Amino acid sequence: MGSGLQKKVAVTGGIGSGKSLVCSRLKEYGIEVFDCDASAKRLMRTSQPLIEKLTNLVGEEAYVGGKLNKAAIARYMMDSEANTRNVNQLVHPAVGEDFILSGMTWMECAILFESGFQKYVDVVVCVAAPKETRIKRVMERDGITREKVLEWMTKQLPQRTVVEKSDFVILNDGVADIDKQISQMLAFVGYL
Repeated sequence: MGSGLQKKVAVTGGIGSGKSLVCSRLKEYGIEVFDCDASAKRLMRTSQPLIEKLTNLVGEEAYVGGKLNKAAIARYMMDSEANTRNVNQLVHPAVGEDFILSGMTWMECAILFESGFQKYVDVVVCVAAPKETRIKRVMERDGITREKVLEWMTKQLPQRTVVEKSDFVILNDGVADIDKQISQMLAFVGYL
């Protein structure tokens, strides 16, 4: 472990890049990673202030019998970019606060730059992979069509933009040595 204060590190990358693989390998180094997506889902189900705000925004159908109605939230968000922004403006600050309160120094966040979460960390690590590799992985993982994966990809920043904004890049193309790159990254951020 490096000396002094631990740097806060975000692991990001587009859908199908392999962020979760990298984060699971970090556990082998004793590094616990805060999962922004899991936090958002949990808070939308359990945080009373967030539940009230989402109900006021989306309407009573946002929660049925006290349970999150994901279909209603999804429909609302699909209606317009503005609706998606409105939901994100409620959920993102709650997740950011959850990260701070967690005391963790590592986070996994697919939409790091879109959410503004780079402000919570010192170092950004991007996991990157060729587009076709990413498409194939998501199709296999989620059992969805190529068109659906491409639609999801268009809702995220282009990979090259994320790479340019990041401090360190791990190539997860199925050929490059992931473990070697993780060791190099840990040395880069001062964890080894």
